[in-house]
Amino acid sequence: MRSIKELSNLQGRRALITGATGGLGKVIADTLAELGADLVLVDRPGSDFDRLSESLIKRWGVKIEIQICDLEQEVRRTELLTRLNDSLSGLNILINNAAFVGTSDIQGWSAPFEQQTVETWRRALEVNLTAIFHLSQGLTPLLKVAEGANIINMASIYGMYGPDWNLYQGTSMSNPAAYGAAKGGLIQFTRWLATTIAPKIRVNAISPGGIYRNQPQNFVDRYKAKTPLRRMGTEEDFRGVIAYLASDMSKYVTGQNLLVDGGWGVW
Repeated sequence: MRSIKELSNLQGRRALITGATGGLGKVIADTLAELGADLVLVDRPGSDFDRLSESLIKRWGVKIEIQICDLEQEVRRTELLTRLNDSLSGLNILINNAAFVGTSDIQGWSAPFEQQTVETWRRALEVNLTAIFHLSQGLTPLLKVAEGANIINMASIYGMYGPDWNLYQGTSMSNPAAYGAAKGGLIQFTRWLATTIAPKIRVNAISPGGIYRNQPQNFVDRYKAKTPLRRMGTEEDFRGVIAYLASDMSKYVTGQNLLVDGGWGVW
């Protein structure tokens, strides 16, 4: 019988994380590195790879590879896949964490429904859904021959539930249609892919609830009131679920969408 320590051990395995330099990406990277995995960090041009990689090497002594890629661009994704498949390093874990979340200054994004644009809809779906299809498809040959192979897709509670617009009153925040549509598609793609590339590769999703990132206080207060655990999430709340799904602790788990939302969806 293998111990929990043995089941969670990722030494000798290699994980690719998209959106690696973001808040959640950093926690994912640190968690997998603590468990012994070597990492491929993927993010956009201009991302602060150096500070993250130096920290991971100093803390955990793992091997780090940096790959710069604008996931919104198909040609750049194809180049990334070529580099990865041509290397001799292999891949055990793919974590599709990068997301187009937009900002209020992007035209047709944080706007009333009537003013949301098809162009911005397409940009969001390209990163939040199409790129995940593309990377998962392109890296399946590497994963199929790897020990403990699995894919983790970062979805969202808004792939399952509609927004409560009362939360946003009096703020500049919004909840664009494209975001929820892409995340809902991602959850279903997770189920579809889990049955398609089994039994060699497991595929699961994580749906975060709201993560506190200095949102307006009136939004935070309303959000907490709607959450049974009476707080917003933090990046640290995802260490456990990442460790579980990425390792052999979940070796008989596939096609699932795990909600890490403080109970948001139970009422």
